[in-house]
Amino acid sequence: MPSGYWQPYGVSTADGPAVTATGGLTCLPVTAKFTIPPNALQINSMFRITAQGRISCVVTTPGTARLDVRLGGTVMFDTGALALNTVAKTTLPWWFDCLIVIRAIGSGTSANGFGFGRFQSEAVVGSPLASTGGSGSLISASASGPETAPAVGAGFDSTVSNTFDMFFTQTVTTGSFTVHNICIEAAGLASL
Repeated sequence: MPSGYWQPYGVSTADGPAVTATGGLTCLPVTAKFTIPPNALQINSMFRITAQGRISCVVTTPGTARLDVRLGGTVMFDTGALALNTVAKTTLPWWFDCLIVIRAIGSGTSANGFGFGRFQSEAVVGSPLASTGGSGSLISASASGPETAPAVGAGFDSTVSNTFDMFFTQTVTTGSFTVHNICIEAAGLASL
């Protein structure tokens, strides 16, 4: 594929699982997962993730939410803990955008990427009610989260096959998170 052209590789044709447990669980529908062959990544390869769905959280102690993007089980991008609204939110929409640029390739843990992402929903802390304002938005950079300096993501092995996945983690079991739509696009891959 020529560099500079975006090609969709993972697209949802069904909802992902409703994640209601604590701990990190895959939130992607099976149809949105794909495997990157060995040595397909190049320096400056890019991934663009656009996803939407619904989220619920409870009043007073909603806990936090977290999204992370993984290649072969290694976290390439992590939103960090996103504080949820202390006003109860039930099945409200959310929107997530993320761009990851591959900065290094190689074996062991020498490959890495640098990503920036934005999670937007009325379920995010500080969001006004829909009748009085818009949805809150939190921006994160790689493994650092919204309250720390941007940093390159964890190292991974680009010389082996890696499955692309996205996980959702919440700190309390009183919330719910579902992916309805997702499109994972790539540019600058050697082959796929």
